Amino acid sequence: MQDTRVSRWYFGGISASAAACLTHPLDLIKTQQEVRVRMTGMAINVVRSEGFLALYSGLSASLCRQMTYSLSRFAIYETVRDKLNRENKGLMPFYQKVLLGAFGGFVGGFVGTPADLVNVRMQNDVKLPVELRRNYAHALDGLFRVWREEGVRKLFSGATVASTRGALVSIGQLSCYDQSKQLVLATGYLTDSILTHFLASVFAGGCATVLCQPLDVVKTRLMNSKREYGGVFHCLTETAKLGPKAFYKGLVPAAIRLIPHTVFTFLFLEQLRQHFGVVVGA
Repeated sequence: MQDTRVSRWYFGGISASAAACLTHPLDLIKTQQEVRVRMTGMAINVVRSEGFLALYSGLSASLCRQMTYSLSRFAIYETVRDKLNRENKGLMPFYQKVLLGAFGGFVGGFVGTPADLVNVRMQNDVKLPVELRRNYAHALDGLFRVWREEGVRKLFSGATVASTRGALVSIGQLSCYDQSKQLVLATGYLTDSILTHFLASVFAGGCATVLCQPLDVVKTRLMNSKREYGGVFHCLTETAKLGPKAFYKGLVPAAIRLIPHTVFTFLFLEQLRQHFGVVVGA
């Protein structure tokens, strides 16, 4: 009987955290990007004004987010998927993967909301005047100060949007990665190798970018608005009046950030699975 390995429940959080260490500068630049400012120019400006280490401002909050948001969604998705695959003695159909990915992502988005709030604040500190910076020492300091100064409810501000985005991203990343990997292996041309993982993760990253970009556009318009929108649905309808392209403004910068993070996450995850995963009979 041939043995196979499945991931441990915490591998997703570790993999996403490792990927965040490599792609954090891209996340920082995207967060700070101004209109008509190229990402390369923004990076040079940050390095010149604050030094190279400024590109890793808020890294502790980013890692905290991955160890809450990504750990939760990967743990739910992979644990349930592997259990159902063993019970049914076959792979889940795609629609079940989508439903499971959406559920895991929604829960993960909610769990990771406090860390996401601190993450954004720590990244934005770089572009604020010195006297207006919050200067959180690290993620835990940020979480404690928000709780003490602004209350528990503030920690979960924007949880609905974060959970919805988590569901969309997880459908694109987890469900589409599984399905694309399955299709690539079914051709018989490639084995369960790094090349297969790379191709499947690039596709998954692209799917995740396309799925969540409209929500990111609405979220950005709401954050930059001067109370001209009555809420999310009002903003959604007003944006729709500008045409479909309005929902995909900034798609390239978003892809430059999300696709590499997706690729590194799954490359790390697959290596952890193959070398340290739980051995089960196949």
